[in-house]
Amino acid sequence: MHDAVLAKEALAELPADIADSPLFNADLAPVPQARRNWSTYNFAALWISMAHCIPTYMMAGGLVAVGMNWWQALLTIGLGNIIVLVPILLNAHPGTKYGIPFPVLARSSFGTSGANIPAVLRAIVACGWFGIQTFIGGEAVKTFVEALWPGYAHLGGDFRLLGLSIPSAITFLIFWTLNIVIILRGMNAVKMFENVAAPLVLVMAAALLWWVVSKAGGVGPMLQQPSRFATVGEFWKVFIPSLTGMVGFWATLSLNIPDFTRFGKGQREQMLGQTLGLPTTMVLFSAMGVVITSASQSLLKGVDPSKLWDPVVILSYLTASTPPPGMDAPLIASAGVRLLVAVVALLGVAIATISVNIAANVVSPANDFANLNPRLISFKMGGVITGVLGIVMMPWKFLATADTYIFNWLIGYSALLGPIAGIMVVDYWVLRKQELDVAELYRPKGKYGGYNPPAIIALVAGVLPNVPGFLKSAGFIAGERNFFDEIYVYAWFLGFGLSAALFYGLMKAMPPKKA
Repeated sequence: MHDAVLAKEALAELPADIADSPLFNADLAPVPQARRNWSTYNFAALWISMAHCIPTYMMAGGLVAVGMNWWQALLTIGLGNIIVLVPILLNAHPGTKYGIPFPVLARSSFGTSGANIPAVLRAIVACGWFGIQTFIGGEAVKTFVEALWPGYAHLGGDFRLLGLSIPSAITFLIFWTLNIVIILRGMNAVKMFENVAAPLVLVMAAALLWWVVSKAGGVGPMLQQPSRFATVGEFWKVFIPSLTGMVGFWATLSLNIPDFTRFGKGQREQMLGQTLGLPTTMVLFSAMGVVITSASQSLLKGVDPSKLWDPVVILSYLTASTPPPGMDAPLIASAGVRLLVAVVALLGVAIATISVNIAANVVSPANDFANLNPRLISFKMGGVITGVLGIVMMPWKFLATADTYIFNWLIGYSALLGPIAGIMVVDYWVLRKQELDVAELYRPKGKYGGYNPPAIIALVAGVLPNVPGFLKSAGFIAGERNFFDEIYVYAWFLGFGLSAALFYGLMKAMPPKKA
């Protein structure tokens, strides 16, 4: 829908003076009631397509790598996603009720100017995720290209560009461009892409599961692999940071879910769709990863088992013309069938990666950057800014090890986002009783105008206790393990609870301006 048309329809439901507000543009405007058409399927499809990504598939592998057995890993994943579903649904409600995106909703709690603080923090995390997902997609493309054209791996020799080899840089930029092209077509294109991606990715993952299990003659040895923890205490030391990491995985969407639910037909549709789509898909897709990896260990006995958590590695052996280590012949004898499998597999990986990247890592920061200056920055320009920062941050370095990924990346940014979620939930559900004055959210000098000191104080107070633990975990400081290291593994929970309680107390002591 053309921006001018959307702006005109939105303004028809708002006071006339909002048209001249510097806080208003078509992308940040409330979605007109007639345009709120997302159904239960649309929300379920959104989560199914976002959850069916390579990081989800590999998630259980990261937990097994730090000592869990398969059911402990799936239990941790399931519990983490049920927990994070609660703030997701709570923050989704105002999006559907008022048709407003995350940065506009944040104006209620942080103020019209202060909302830029949580918006920028959320946007920076999204830029990091954008770079990670784009790198994963690019590496998948590179793997398949190398399987069909081995010489591609040697292009450019030892030359590196931003830490990437030339083959990796080329496929990264190809993937980057595909993401940007879709986002430049607007939210309708995003909705259509997610609807198509959801069932297609699920079918392709199921096909890989069936093929590997049937070829291996069973589910493999991993389901009998015991936990490395002899006591509950040993398990707890790994379980808690892992659970925090699982919550952190979607802590991003727990903030900006209004960016999507603003298009919902009603509360029932968004709540049911999200409940059906998120925890079930995360557990089932992770379980598929466990079974596929386990069966692959029986099939590819000459391959390092730790590499088999990556589905792209398994698919590359399927499509390779040379036998895998320890085997006398290629897994697929026919060159034509290998080519067909390579094309279909590449399509599946590409769709899965692009769908989650656009929905989870571009929509929100595009709106967040637009909120910095709505008159100059549009949703589409915000998407381009996200893409550029996703390159500059070089966040693929977070994928170096399972410890770096879980302890430094997932837990680290959850320490930033947990406090924001706590403040927003208390503001909307406890203090304002689900009642917002939408027009005032677009007035710089209205009752939400400027900065709201209680929110900023509560945010800083919620983040600070986790800073020493993060610096220690990331290697910036050294020393003996101490109190701050112990509480860091609870980063999201601690930040959420501390900021929520402090914000409530400060708002009672410093009540907001009246309309």
